This record gives sequence, C-alpha cells and structure tokens, in this order.
Amino acid sequence: MQSNQFFLKKGPFSLKEIVKNINCTGDFLKKQDDKIYNIDSLVNASGKDITFFNSIKYKEISSRTKAFACITSSNLLQYLPDQCIKLNVKNVLFAVTQVSKMFYPKADIDYPDENLENSEKIKNIYPNVKFGKNVLIGKNVNIGKNTHIGSNSVVESNVNIGENCVIGSFVLIRNSLISNNVNIQDGCKVGVKGFGFIPDKNKNIRTPHIGNVVFEEGVEVGANSTIDRGSIANTKIGKNTFLDNQVHVAHNVQIGKNCMIAGQVGFAGSSIIGDNVVIGGQAGISGHLNIGNNVKIGGGSGVINDIPDNSQVMGYPAISLKDFVKQRKKNAK
Repeated sequence: MQSNQFFLKKGPFSLKEIVKNINCTGDFLKKQDDKIYNIDSLVNASGKDITFFNSIKYKEISSRTKAFACITSSNLLQYLPDQCIKLNVKNVLFAVTQVSKMFYPKADIDYPDENLENSEKIKNIYPNVKFGKNVLIGKNVNIGKNTHIGSNSVVESNVNIGENCVIGSFVLIRNSLISNNVNIQDGCKVGVKGFGFIPDKNKNIRTPHIGNVVFEEGVEVGANSTIDRGSIANTKIGKNTFLDNQVHVAHNVQIGKNCMIAGQVGFAGSSIIGDNVVIGGQAGISGHLNIGNNVKIGGGSGVINDIPDNSQVMGYPAISLKDFVKQRKKNAK
C-alpha cells in the first residue's frame, strides 16, 4: 500500500461494504468484516489492499499479486493466487470506479487548489529559487535550489520539484514528483486528470485518477505538452528523455530512459515504452502496448501492436521499415 500525498483518502472499508457497493456475489462470509485500506495496482497492492484485473494480457502479473482482494471477471479468476479473494463482476472498470470513489471521492474532477499564494508573499520560504511575475504556489510545495519558475505559472499543493530545474511561463503542475535538472517549457500541463470515464446510456461516469506524474532526472518537456497523471499507478518519464512540443502522454504511460519523442506524438493510456526509443512527429501509440528498447518509429505512424527490442517500424498500421519501403516501391509502380 503506497501513501498518497495528493488526495484525501477515506476508509478503511470492510469487504462487506465493498461487495455491497459493487453488487458482487459470492461466499465471503468468513472474510466479510476484514478491512481494506486502499485500492492499488496488481503490482503495488499489499495484503491490505484491493486491486483489479481486466485483461488476459496481465495474467502473469496477476498471478503474483499480493492484494487481499481483486475485482475481476469470470474468465480471469483462474489466474489469480489462491489467497486472493476474487470479486467476480460483470463490468470490471465500472466496479473499480465505484471502489475508487469510496476511497477517493474527490479525485474524479480536478478541483482548483484553494491554497495558492503569490510567490512574492512566500519567497522567504524559497530563498534559492527564482520566480517570475504572478507565480502561484500551493501548500507543502518543495522546490530545490537554483530552480527557475517563469511568469504566470502555477505549482499546486504537495508538488515536489528538484534542484536546477527550469519551469517556463504559463505552466501548470499538480500531483507531480519532479527530479533534478528537469526542463518544462512554456504552456505545459503536468499531472492533470486523464481521459478516464465509463460510458453509460444516460451519462458518462468519471473515473477517479489517483496516481502521480514522476519525472526522473534530466527530463525535458516541450512547449504546450500535456502529461496526465496515472489512474491508479503513476505516469512516469525516465531519465534524460526529451519530449518535443505538443506531445500528449496519457494516464499510466511509462516512458524509459534516453528517449527522443518528436512533436505532436500521442501516447494512449497504460503503454510501456522502453529505453533509447526514438519516435517521429505525429506518430500515435495505442493503449496497453509494450514498445521495446532501442525501437525507432517513423513519423506519422500508427502503432497498434507490441514492438520487440531493436525494431524499426513505420506506417499505419506500423510494420517493419523494410516491409514499409517494399510496399511503397510496389505501390509506386
């Protein structure tokens, strides 16, 4: 169970309360009064937490989860450990949303931070930080020495920013942990809620996003880029990775070290990108994919399948560069 410094958490709740809320059937009589303290990912959940499992793609991870209970569907029950209580539901993501709202009732909307102060009033707290004009800072914000924050930027409560960082103008940072030597250019939005909702006949139901954004040392994010926080796990950008302007990184995406991402690339949620990956401009990466190390993806490509290490791909759907060139030559005849 991980602590969450950005969202007020309710609970614990008994298994009986959770089962009732998600309309789950089963024989839980012996465990119904046991307390559950948090909702977390399959990897991070402890023996006091609840998690969820909704895709066969994660069967290996699910077999090793330490969670007390898991929300899942009938076709996936067999992959969970014996000691994990299986909560069989018809719609896994809808049930996860209901449970997330029990623990984090205010995480489905990004409410404005009501604790912001003008940096001029609190600059004595940050004697080694340089602020531009009209910079707003929340409570319990940590900012390292020799960091610059440009005019009209907002750093919301509980954010951590390391040393020697440069934060441009008109930047918004919330729900984020930023290491040393990070450069975030003008107009970026970091740690905002991602595009998470459950479609319903009458209305769309927002899903709480309770994860963070983590920038490792030396990350650079180009102007007007948006980095969504994780839904339950974190969104993470690895050491020395550079993003060009107008890049969108959706919730739970993990980008490795030393990557180069050109302008207007879009990453859908929960994809994992390896180290030393190069992606050309306007490429799109679909959700829940694994992109290996040392991969090169040509500009304008649409990636809809996993890509192994050391591959070069291009096109839509993205295929090996060699096959793409052959196809082009064939079509040109």
